[in-house]
Amino acid sequence: MNKKVIAIVPSAGLGKRFNSSIKKTFFNLSGAPLLIHTLKRLCREEAVTEVIPVLMKEDIESVFQMVKEHNLNKVKQIAQGGPERQDSIYNALKLLEDNKTAPDSIILIHDGVRPFIPEGLIETLISELNNFDGIIPGLPVKETLKEISPDGTVKSTVNREKLWSVQTPQAFSFGIIKEAYDTAYAKGFYATDDAAHVEKIGRKVKIITGSPFNIKVTTPEDIELVDWIMKKQGLGEV
Repeated sequence: MNKKVIAIVPSAGLGKRFNSSIKKTFFNLSGAPLLIHTLKRLCREEAVTEVIPVLMKEDIESVFQMVKEHNLNKVKQIAQGGPERQDSIYNALKLLEDNKTAPDSIILIHDGVRPFIPEGLIETLISELNNFDGIIPGLPVKETLKEISPDGTVKSTVNREKLWSVQTPQAFSFGIIKEAYDTAYAKGFYATDDAAHVEKIGRKVKIITGSPFNIKVTTPEDIELVDWIMKKQGLGEV
């Protein structure tokens, strides 16, 4: 494959639900910050050409130092984060546009707090992208879902049969995801999911089966689970 595959890794969030004095991105696990585990996993992917973390301005210098210490050679530049995740992604896309990134280059967008990308997933995302405008991993919802009122009163039970929870990395061509983001900002549309922007411009997005181990760290309890998985997998010190 001759196309560049560039992974954008948003990591500028404050992690309000994490309830810690340390940003969850920098929480130490097995000898390294959570973000470094994620970056190392992406850098090990043969198909990935470059990895671009997106960070708050005050964190960029320290992460560049971590990148050097861990020999993450595919991290060549860091984009500056914005107020919301969407702003951070857009900053990275504009950086790539300034660097004359080809419209058919493949963009992977992956949460910096998801260190366990399943083996083979990225190859599947890339291969499926030949037939769709976006490919995203996810899992069918298992639990019963309830719609509730602000006071906690149940309004209805939601039919879960057609519902999936979405994961990352999500894959798009650079031209399509940049067009989708440009349109979102032109129309004042915000979303927490990159594929939502691609759907909004009428493009076809396909969901494929992800993994229950592709955990996004959101709460302190998630850290305990990630730490247990790392020890179970024998990752040890990095």
